[in-house]
Amino acid sequence: MRDQSNTAKLKVDDLHLSFGGVGALSGVSFEVKEKEILAIIGPNGAGKTCILNCITGFYRAQRGDIYFEGERITNLHSHKIVSLGITRTFQNIELFTGLTTLENLMAGRHIHMKHGPIAGSLFFGRARKEEIKHREVVEDIIDLLELEPIRKSVVGSLPYGQRKRVDLGRALALEPKLLLLDEPMAGMNVEEKEDMARFILDIHELKGISIVLIEHDMGVVMDIADRIIVLDFGEKIAEGIPEEIKANPKVISAYLGSDQSSVFQDTSEVK
Repeated sequence: MRDQSNTAKLKVDDLHLSFGGVGALSGVSFEVKEKEILAIIGPNGAGKTCILNCITGFYRAQRGDIYFEGERITNLHSHKIVSLGITRTFQNIELFTGLTTLENLMAGRHIHMKHGPIAGSLFFGRARKEEIKHREVVEDIIDLLELEPIRKSVVGSLPYGQRKRVDLGRALALEPKLLLLDEPMAGMNVEEKEDMARFILDIHELKGISIVLIEHDMGVVMDIADRIIVLDFGEKIAEGIPEEIKANPKVISAYLGSDQSSVFQDTSEVK
């Protein structure tokens, strides 16, 4: 495990969410510490993505509070939450498919752009200096995620695994303090998963970003997460370090089943 402080970057307190008469979250509470990777696991329908949607303002919880860096962000609008430094990726890739990789990453810089449309179109003075600054940030992301070979490729023509990487890059372009990753390795083969796990660790270690990871591949989760929380039917049933989660009888019974050995098998050596 990596060293980390006890400071809470994010605090979710007694979150309740329902849709009509169907409960999605029931009293979920947890903290994300400064500079840690927290994984959220659980079967389909357990409420994992609902938590991210509440944090980012896509959903409004009926009860409970969310705090980011000590500030209450419950029910803030999504654009305000992004401006505070919380960004995410999605299960279903949300990119501008008609734009290139470079253009998608530059689009992720929009909240940091200060010049107006006239100055931007004429491209002189402060607008030019600002454009250079944004390009430097994007070039760093291209190097970090090894996107150079596809920088000028139209995203819609890229293979699924590469589009997932561009999606991660666009989230990084917003310069997050907290990065929410919703199944970043879904649909990938083993090699692509190993690459993505390595990129996530590089982002965490080189940039010091706290990360919340939703992922179904237990080998990857056990390999890269500092702590894990487990959801089942909208309730938190366990929380702890990977070794504790592996041995937790509630997790084995409610989520992993009786034969947990294959589920916990490491699929990568990225740590």
